[in-house]
Amino acid sequence: MAVTSLALATAVFPAIAADNADSKQDSAAIHPFHVNVPKAELTELRRRIKATKWPTRELVTDASQGVQLATMQKLARYWSTDYDWRRCEAKLNALPQFMTTIDGVDIHFIHVRSKHPNALPLIITHGWPGSIIEQLKVIDPLSNPTAHGASASDAFDVVIPSMPGHGFSGKPVELGWDPVRISRTWITLMKRLGYTQFVASGGDWGDPVTEQMAVLAPSTVLGIHLNMPSAVPPEISKALQGGPLPGGLMPDEKHAFDQLDFFFKNGLGYAQEMNHRPQTLYALEDSPVGLAAWILDHDIRSYELIARVFDGKSEGLTRDDILDNITLYWLTGTAVSSARLYWENKLAFFAPQGVTVPVAVSAFPDELYQAPRSWAEQAFPKLIHYNKLDKGGHFAAWEQPQLFSEELRAGFKSLRSASATALNR
Repeated sequence: MAVTSLALATAVFPAIAADNADSKQDSAAIHPFHVNVPKAELTELRRRIKATKWPTRELVTDASQGVQLATMQKLARYWSTDYDWRRCEAKLNALPQFMTTIDGVDIHFIHVRSKHPNALPLIITHGWPGSIIEQLKVIDPLSNPTAHGASASDAFDVVIPSMPGHGFSGKPVELGWDPVRISRTWITLMKRLGYTQFVASGGDWGDPVTEQMAVLAPSTVLGIHLNMPSAVPPEISKALQGGPLPGGLMPDEKHAFDQLDFFFKNGLGYAQEMNHRPQTLYALEDSPVGLAAWILDHDIRSYELIARVFDGKSEGLTRDDILDNITLYWLTGTAVSSARLYWENKLAFFAPQGVTVPVAVSAFPDELYQAPRSWAEQAFPKLIHYNKLDKGGHFAAWEQPQLFSEELRAGFKSLRSASATALNR
């Protein structure tokens, strides 16, 4: 589908993420989008960081009381002096970005068409506290595989939308924007782009959104890839709620149970607050350091992987990676609107959702749980790919883009020949 010639030449912050007007009408029009944050916004951000009122240091030597003071002070020092948002802005503006209105909400998305023929259309959905920043490193490996040691036959057309209430997309002004509704919106988006069939990938909130696309449109969604699959058996879910642990668990199943048990007992504070009282989080839109601490405190392994980069370690994420994502939340004013997704959600996290299309699962060791093959086989009757990796965590595409890209190529390879004639490019 050709885009219109009307360009959104400048994104005025935070207005671009302002609540959508009640009178907004859907349109098939797709407008180019360009980011240009006013200098005054960046000056004010630095001023607020430098004016932070710091609490006293934690009373323990680890992160058991939360995000550690030393980590936050290192982050703030770099953020207020050396960090350059314009570098991130240039990276975004080098990509084809667009806006369209679906179900009354402005939807921002990146859309990179491969130069290779018969590229497989792919939509990737981010989670919280992520954003489109999570997937930037995998765009070129997926759309331009020959530049990364892969074959032209591995090419994808890549679509990466910002979820409603996140990033540059609009903020819903009515209830009901749960993962199911977002799934319907993504299906509409892909059809609007001219794709009659496509594949999808997602982790964190991107998992239920991706799985629900498969449930809602099994003839349209050729297959899905998941790195945090909804594959926990009912008897395991009952045990996590205090019931008896089933006997005869294999070592990988017991390990996955232990990971989930630790997360539910020690890592759910942020989710519980956003699930019950998202509007209470005013401080996140008033204090950039408060927002940064909230975003860092996701799960203990992700926190460890993030905190280490402020101590000079560089594997996986960098300081700029982390601050690009946090700064995007700050500039768009989406801390509270993104939190509402937890309040809206009615799906049981990790519980199988009845997916019948082909599924590829990448089990990363530092994910909230490393899904065992046995659980994936139970949850997905058409499991076409399973790989237990040695490296990578909750933000897999962000942390390990090469491994993630290889997983998508391998996971969807068997679908390409059967789907090539059906793809409408």
